[in-house]
Amino acid sequence: MAREPSLNGYLHFEAVARRGNLSKAADELSVSPSAVSQQIKLLEQQLGLKLFRRDGRTLSLTLEGEQLFQASSVAIRMLRDARRHLGKTHESRRLSLRVAPSFGVRWLGPRLSDFLATNPEWDVRIDAAPDPTDFDREVMDLDIRYGLGNWTGYHSVPVTSDFVLPLCSPAYRDALCGTSDPSRVLRSAKLIDSARALCQWDYWLMRNDVTEVANHKSILIDRSTMAIQLALDGVGVVLESLTLAAKEVYSGALVPLMPSAGVIAFPAYWMVCPNRYVNRRAVGTFMAWLTHATDVHEGEVAAFMRRHGLELVEIDGLSELVASDVNRA
Repeated sequence: MAREPSLNGYLHFEAVARRGNLSKAADELSVSPSAVSQQIKLLEQQLGLKLFRRDGRTLSLTLEGEQLFQASSVAIRMLRDARRHLGKTHESRRLSLRVAPSFGVRWLGPRLSDFLATNPEWDVRIDAAPDPTDFDREVMDLDIRYGLGNWTGYHSVPVTSDFVLPLCSPAYRDALCGTSDPSRVLRSAKLIDSARALCQWDYWLMRNDVTEVANHKSILIDRSTMAIQLALDGVGVVLESLTLAAKEVYSGALVPLMPSAGVIAFPAYWMVCPNRYVNRRAVGTFMAWLTHATDVHEGEVAAFMRRHGLELVEIDGLSELVASDVNRA
């Protein structure tokens, strides 16, 4: 069996092919021209191929040499880039994070200044995308995912819950609420759904025994941010979470349409990473900060609910939810 060429042979070959000259390659590699020549001859013997055409002191690549140069130059550049990255890792601390877009914009974004203030030495990269990370192919430390938490083969830790209830502008509520009968109130309302939400209007209506609402009065929006904005504009009633609509709800720009129906709560946001990443400094540091931030958030939600007489309706079996498990946008 032919001996596999050494990495050293490829390094010498790539330098000669790139510089076009043995002496220049030798100077770059800090070896003698004869040493470079020996490495090239050995590589050609091991591969059973001619890599260079030699015309006196002039070298030109054969077709096979050109193919090998294209592959080896890419591989060597990747190794050099990785070495530079490792060097920078010792100098600074880096966190690469993927997050569901609406959660990133509406919840995480306003709180990031606190993380950066308490961890000023960290460089943070955030990728707001609905698709989960392929940790085998992408350079990412951690995902914050929206869903049921059933990602096989990963370390999953619940971050915070969705606290879902019907919300609308005060003016829209006042125009609707001439009665306390949910069916009569919602019969004339525009119902705004977030398409990627786990808990949607069909489920909420069924759970609250509301059966006489016309489906043609619903509006389906692909992004929670857009659905919340429609409710702010007085277009209709959005079934949304206090986690994403906290700013508007706490300011009074959005109000609970039916406090008596309570708030549906279920774990919805999760920190996800491969098990082998759990001991990474970046993962541990961010998880600790995020746990504290979500504890504060859930305390604020509980205080708001007490002030407005809202009761928590917890769901024991998340399989009850009629929507599919997808990343929320």
